[in-house]
Amino acid sequence: MARAFICGVSGLVLTDEERHFLSGALPWGLIIFKRNVRDQAQLSALTSEFRALVGRSDAPVLVDQEGGRVQRLGPPVWPAAPAAAWFDDLPCSDEEKIDLVRLSARLMGHDLRACGINVDCLPVLDVPAPGGHNVIGDRAYAADPAQVVRLGGAAAAGLLQAGVLPVMKHVPGHGRAGADSHLELPRVDASLADLDRMDFAPFRALAHLPMAMTAHVVYTALDPTGPATTSRKVVQEIIRHAIGFDGLLISDDLSMKALSGSFGDRAAALFAAGVDMALHCNGDLDEARQVAAASPVLDGRAASRAAAALKLVSCAPEAFDPVDARARLDSALAMAG
Repeated sequence: MARAFICGVSGLVLTDEERHFLSGALPWGLIIFKRNVRDQAQLSALTSEFRALVGRSDAPVLVDQEGGRVQRLGPPVWPAAPAAAWFDDLPCSDEEKIDLVRLSARLMGHDLRACGINVDCLPVLDVPAPGGHNVIGDRAYAADPAQVVRLGGAAAAGLLQAGVLPVMKHVPGHGRAGADSHLELPRVDASLADLDRMDFAPFRALAHLPMAMTAHVVYTALDPTGPATTSRKVVQEIIRHAIGFDGLLISDDLSMKALSGSFGDRAAALFAAGVDMALHCNGDLDEARQVAAASPVLDGRAASRAAAALKLVSCAPEAFDPVDARARLDSALAMAG
């Protein structure tokens, strides 16, 4: 049976040590980074071998393919996709913006699915606020929560049409964080009322989506010491109750410097908080072994959530003309200058 963690690997092909680890530890999923990507044939072979090693043909393979600064599959092999913020700046109606966001996500999903990737860590539902660190920046769709819902929901719809699961991030909201959680632990001092009105709103509106990723951020009004990822209060009272998300909840990357302690301790803390799945990205096998050892077998409610998510992309994607879709998106790009 799969264990409740997702891991990365070091390069374009698996090493013998990685093969041994994957077949023994049986992670639920694999996450892909630029270091793992050369072209479609190589990436398809890597994802296929991973699934063979863990013994599940539908095993999740994840990637951060947002567009803009964050796209692991990019030129010259794959076309560049616009950043999220680009769409809201277009001189057109909201309906046209929604259609273009959906189209862009549908195209990205089409490319991902062709390589064996069936989960995309998109949409970013963070609402940027004055003083927030640029780690979110143009990855956010808008500064208005209602617009984030419209455009983020369109991105999720486009991915699902492509047969790719969306993962909304970073719940309950990274937009106010004044630091980059890859490098240090951010603290947000906003009131619960302000957080509820702005930051939580997009996640609440899209709480029906199948997967979400936590934020490594301390919200002092909620828990003065623990980041959301390892805070039982934030997970249970805010994410599950106030926001109403009952899908599969995965952590952000455990190797980010916002967290402290051993990797086993980090994983144990997130499971104690009620997060369903640990994510470890950097491909360091020594760290991954610690995460695996602290990760339970995937069962109970977490297993049900995982199965429900995968069921959404178990069928063939809807009919789609990628040439026409690419032409439409390229025309919008050209018109925007």
